Amino acid sequence: MALTAAEASRVMGANDRIQAAVIGLGGRGQDHIKTYLTLPEAEIAALCDVNQEALERSQVVVQRATSKTPKGYADMREVFADKNIDAVSMPLPNHWHALATIWACQAGKDVYVEKPACHNVFEGRKMIEAARKYGRIVQIGSQGRSAPHKRKAAQLLAEGVIGNVYMARGLCFNRRRSIGHKDDEPVPRGLDWDKFLGPAPMRPYNELRFKYNWHWFWDTGNGDIGNQGIHQMDIARWGLGRGLPNRVVSTGGKYIYNDDQETANTQIATFDYGDAEIVFEVRGLMTGSEGGLENRTDSYTIGNLYYGSDGWMAVGGRSFQVYKGEKGEKIMDETSATGRGDGENGPHFRNFFQAMRSRNPKDLTADVEVGVTSAVLVHIANISYRLRKELAFDPQTWTFPGEPAANRMLTREYRAPYIVPEEV
Repeated sequence: MALTAAEASRVMGANDRIQAAVIGLGGRGQDHIKTYLTLPEAEIAALCDVNQEALERSQVVVQRATSKTPKGYADMREVFADKNIDAVSMPLPNHWHALATIWACQAGKDVYVEKPACHNVFEGRKMIEAARKYGRIVQIGSQGRSAPHKRKAAQLLAEGVIGNVYMARGLCFNRRRSIGHKDDEPVPRGLDWDKFLGPAPMRPYNELRFKYNWHWFWDTGNGDIGNQGIHQMDIARWGLGRGLPNRVVSTGGKYIYNDDQETANTQIATFDYGDAEIVFEVRGLMTGSEGGLENRTDSYTIGNLYYGSDGWMAVGGRSFQVYKGEKGEKIMDETSATGRGDGENGPHFRNFFQAMRSRNPKDLTADVEVGVTSAVLVHIANISYRLRKELAFDPQTWTFPGEPAANRMLTREYRAPYIVPEEV
C-alpha cells in the first residue's frame, strides 16, 4: 500500500498488529477492552480516562490478560500525539464524540467512535469533513450493521421480500428506573471534571451528571432515542433504504417520574419521506412487546418492524421473521449464529481493522457518513420534541426552512478551549 503522510501515521504491514488506544473507560469502555482482548489483529497499547481510578483499574485488567501494562493517559490529546498508536477506540459520552474524532483525524489516527456519531447535527457534518480531508477510517459503533442476520434482512428488504416498504418502525422499549434527585457536591479526588465536561457548559459536579446518567441531560446526552434507540433508528433507516426526511414531528414527555432527568422517557417520532415513513417509539416505563420481538428481560424489547405492499418483517437482536399475504403466513424465520450484543462487537471491530488495511471507507459497515445520517434523525426528532412543533426539513442543506429557533438547535455554544471548529 502506498499511503501519504496525511493518510497514515505509519505504514502497517499485512501481518502487523494494530496498536490501539481505548479512550473512555466506563461501562462501554470495558466492553471495548474485553473485545480487543479476544482479537489477535490488534493490541491495546494505551488507555485514557479523565478518572484516575478508572484508568488504573483498566490497566490492571489488560495487564492480567496480556502480561503487558498499556500506557496510561489522562488527556486524549497526548494519546493522539503518540506516534506508536494506529487507531483510537472511543466509547466516550456523546458530547465528546465529534471533537475527539476531529482531533484524532487531524493527528493521523483511524477512529472507532461509539454511537450516536455526534451530539448535534453541526458536529456530524464536521466529523465527515475531517474524515475525508485527512483520509481517515472512521467507524461508528452501530454494530448491528455487522450482524449477519441483520445484513441478510436488509438485503431481503432491498430485494423486495415484502414488496415496496412503506413504513419502518423502530422500538426502544427499554425499562429505565427513576434517577431520583441528588445535590451538587465537591469533585471526587482523581477526576478531572473540566475535561469530562469538555465542550459542554461548566456545571457543578453532580453524581447524576456523571457515569451512565449523563445520557439523560441535554448538555451531554440525547435521551434514550440517542442511546439505545440510535441502534434501532439506524436499522430502521437501513431497511427502509432512505437518507434524511422531508418532515419530522416528535411528541412525548417525562412521564410518571419526578426527578432530575431532562430528556423524555416516553417519545414518538415520525419522519416523513413523502412515499414512506419511519415511526420510532421510546418507552422507558412498563410496557409490553410488539410484533413478536423477543425480550431481553421481562421489560426490555428492542427491534424493528417493516411493513410492505406484500407483507411485513420483524428484526430482533437474534433473529428475523418474514410474514406474507393477507393472512400473514410466516415464510421465513432465521436466527443469528453470533447472538446479540457482544456477538456483534467482534465482527464490527474486525470490519474496522479490515478497512484500516484497505484504506477504503466503503469497506466499513458503519462509515462515519452512515452513522451521522442516522444520528441526524435522532437530533431533529429531539428538536421537534423540545420545540413542540412539526418541522419541515431540507435534506440537502440539513436545515429547517424558515425556522430560526430550530436552526439554532442544530449546534450549540461551545466552551473554550473545547470548540468544534467550523474549519476542520
